[in-house]
Amino acid sequence: MRIKQKPEDFSVKESYRFDEVASGRHRVYLMDKQKLSTFDAADRIRDAFGLKPGSISYCGLKDKQGRTEQLIAVDGADVDMQDPDLRLKYLGRTDKPLSAANITSNRFAVTVRMLTEESVGPLNLAAAEINRLGVVNYFDSQRFGSLKHGQGFIAKDLIRGDFEAALRNYLAQPSELDRSEDAKVKAFWRENWGRWDARVPFEGSRKYHRILKSLREHPGDYLRAFLQIDASYRAMLLFTYQSYLWNEGVRRYLQMLLPREHLFPMKYQAGTLLFHRDAKTEVLDALREATFPLLAPDSHFEDPLVKQAVDWVLGREKLTLQDLRIEEASRMLYFKHEERPIVVIPHKLVIGRVQNDDLNRGYLKTNIAFTLPPGAYATLVVKRLFHFEYTEDTAQQIRESWRAPVEDRDGDRESADTAYAPRGPRKAPSATPPLPAKAGPRAARRSPAPEAAPIPGRRPLAREAREEREVPVPDTRPSQPSAGFLERQRQKKDVKEQAREQTRRQQAAKRPESRKKK
Repeated sequence: MRIKQKPEDFSVKESYRFDEVASGRHRVYLMDKQKLSTFDAADRIRDAFGLKPGSISYCGLKDKQGRTEQLIAVDGADVDMQDPDLRLKYLGRTDKPLSAANITSNRFAVTVRMLTEESVGPLNLAAAEINRLGVVNYFDSQRFGSLKHGQGFIAKDLIRGDFEAALRNYLAQPSELDRSEDAKVKAFWRENWGRWDARVPFEGSRKYHRILKSLREHPGDYLRAFLQIDASYRAMLLFTYQSYLWNEGVRRYLQMLLPREHLFPMKYQAGTLLFHRDAKTEVLDALREATFPLLAPDSHFEDPLVKQAVDWVLGREKLTLQDLRIEEASRMLYFKHEERPIVVIPHKLVIGRVQNDDLNRGYLKTNIAFTLPPGAYATLVVKRLFHFEYTEDTAQQIRESWRAPVEDRDGDRESADTAYAPRGPRKAPSATPPLPAKAGPRAARRSPAPEAAPIPGRRPLAREAREEREVPVPDTRPSQPSAGFLERQRQKKDVKEQAREQTRRQQAAKRPESRKKK
């Protein structure tokens, strides 16, 4: 299965509320974006209109790989943007910045692709399980991009007081999975660390202007330079590590609460998550009401199982609650205690009709729609629905996808971590190699459309080896192509071809007789 192959495959719309004040200083806009993170979109608007850092507020972060609508508020300025990937619609004014309190829910519509008939067979049963059990409210892989791109947990550098390492991981740690200008800037500073007067030959360095200015004025003060990072992004760096501690703590909590046979594992960016497939009624009721804390120095625990889980995860990280404090900048870098529900139940879960996949020949697709409260991850609901076959992309698979990028219907190349051209079971791939990057328009016209010929050399994702200590998940994926609708169509085609061949032979046999009569 695959999701997010096109921006339209992953759509999210905020249900929002804000108090409209005609004389308010904050202009509220509905932002429609695609292929941009919330941070990237806010940076573009700030750069276009010369706004100060912190002048744009929003309710929450939305996925980069998708088509999303969300509220933003601009402090003291009228803006307008109607780019193909970023559009603003003015809604009114308010007298205070936006926050998570302005979201009531998020409505998701997700297209799941590259399915087989065996994939959609257990789907109704999985949906019934979700409606009955809910989904564990983990933070999903999107939260841990710093791990994916090799920066690690920058918050751990800050906790240790190693501010140079924290700044180096932020500013000078290019990702092998990033081919943007930003990666070139980071590679430049990796090679020129300490030479703050060096001229960066890439436009992407503008976002680091304040940091570099601080380093030129105070070369050894790495904490001062680190604090030049936008406040919302600094908070996110701490929240990423908090999210990891929450995931690990809840995983341990479920292990203590439920028997092993009621749990199954699923890999994600930061390790392994555990989900429940069954539980006693009283346990389910308790889970629906239970919360687990995002840890901070002032966290306290009333549930003894929660305390045991917290002690376990902190012990493994060799930390105490009091270590979650950056004394040198306690007012600007801090962990905030918050209770987060352990289980979330999707509302209005609808599974659409199964259709042929227009991007991956020989496969099927379906649309799934549901509503979640703020802060919950739609991708976890989809993964839970298809838990019997879902696997995370590895770095090697992402790199391999660059060799044969897929073009969408508008001719734009998909991003490396979402583009995928599988080898369909219906027809062998074309022998025509993909065009080189600099091929001209004539060659492009001669090339087969991506829907017509899967790109050679690509394989469906292999299942990752599971840890021995975890509960094994049966592999229900087919070893051979499905024998359903597509197979029947192929059989009909073979019968017609055989009939044509037999007719041609009969006609060929009659020709000599007609010549003899003449």
